[in-house]
Amino acid sequence: MISSTKILRHSVAVCGFGTLSAMSSRAPPKALFQEMVVPPRQLFGPGPSNMADSIAQTQSKSLLGHLHPEFVQIMSDVRLGLQYVFKTNNSYTFAVSGTGHSGMECAMVNLLEPGDRFLVVEIGLWGQRAADLANRMGIEVKKIVAPHGQAVPVEDIRKAIAEYKPNLVFVCQGDSSTGVAQPLETIGDACREHGALFLVDTVASLGGTPFAADDLKVDCVYSATQKVLNAPPGLAPISFSDRAIQKIRNRKQRVASFYFDALELGNYWGCDGELKRYHHTAPISTVYALRAALSAIAKEGIDESIQRHKDNAQVLYAALKKHGLEPFVENEKLRLPCLTTVKVPEGVDWKEVAGKMLQNGVEIAGGLGATVGKIWRVGTFGLNSDKSKIEKVVELLSTSIGNRK
Repeated sequence: MISSTKILRHSVAVCGFGTLSAMSSRAPPKALFQEMVVPPRQLFGPGPSNMADSIAQTQSKSLLGHLHPEFVQIMSDVRLGLQYVFKTNNSYTFAVSGTGHSGMECAMVNLLEPGDRFLVVEIGLWGQRAADLANRMGIEVKKIVAPHGQAVPVEDIRKAIAEYKPNLVFVCQGDSSTGVAQPLETIGDACREHGALFLVDTVASLGGTPFAADDLKVDCVYSATQKVLNAPPGLAPISFSDRAIQKIRNRKQRVASFYFDALELGNYWGCDGELKRYHHTAPISTVYALRAALSAIAKEGIDESIQRHKDNAQVLYAALKKHGLEPFVENEKLRLPCLTTVKVPEGVDWKEVAGKMLQNGVEIAGGLGATVGKIWRVGTFGLNSDKSKIEKVVELLSTSIGNRK
């Protein structure tokens, strides 16, 4: 006969949410019983940037299924918005689920295969990163390297394309480690003349620096959501030209990554006009945020956004001069308008100064890679490209330098 006696387990309330069995095989982390600490910050570093209210509010909207018709419409809106900001008619324009770095990897695993030659224009860390990724893939790499704070002359790039005959040419338009804006004009023409594809990184520049993919004859461009777009990190906008898609279709070997396969992603995003196949579950809320960010850019106007960043860069340069500080990039024409690198004065501990600013609720960053200890990086992305805000940040920087121990 089965006993009706019930086995009782001691339980304890956890933060007002149900109970935790005393017989749990593993004690839960005590830290998770506490609320997260998320202080308000003014983000004037190299990214992420502050979200506008219209973007932040999307993060509390109800989740949809990633194949629900309403979400498919949101994805379609995003594709149109990305074509608008990239200034392209490319059908294969979508967003990779991943940070800006995933855009680089998606581009390279699709456009390079064994036996290809890869030309990298290096103006900072991101050229180094592209070359490193290609080396990991077993690709032959040639680099043209500019001294830090300078760009590579376009004629040198055209000459290298003619002599090296690469399959793919990489240029970072705005390198966040140095604050340099690399001129792009006529590089696409040289690529077409010599049968190369032209790949451009616009992670730190899109929306804040003039860029037009089709006019520049760019075959693949990628970016990120957390800079000028003011959305959370987590998506990498990307666009492939018809020439690039033809290269992918004619590969001798399949793309090694299913997750980053541009043809599969393009189908998932509705780029090919075919019946959608399941690829992955998109980060629903992050796509909402990107849609809102693109809407904000569209309402202002992409050209107006770029001009605002250029105008406010002048405000920043004037404020730096007023306080006896200097931009790291000496040639003003080669400065990235939405991210300014500032020389650390002799005898100043950059980290101490940045720490003092953070105590006052404002983030700026130090150098990256070879520029560590030499510069501060001040990002004025999107809504932070504002005259009053910029002047206050430079004032605080000057005060923090003066208040050192």
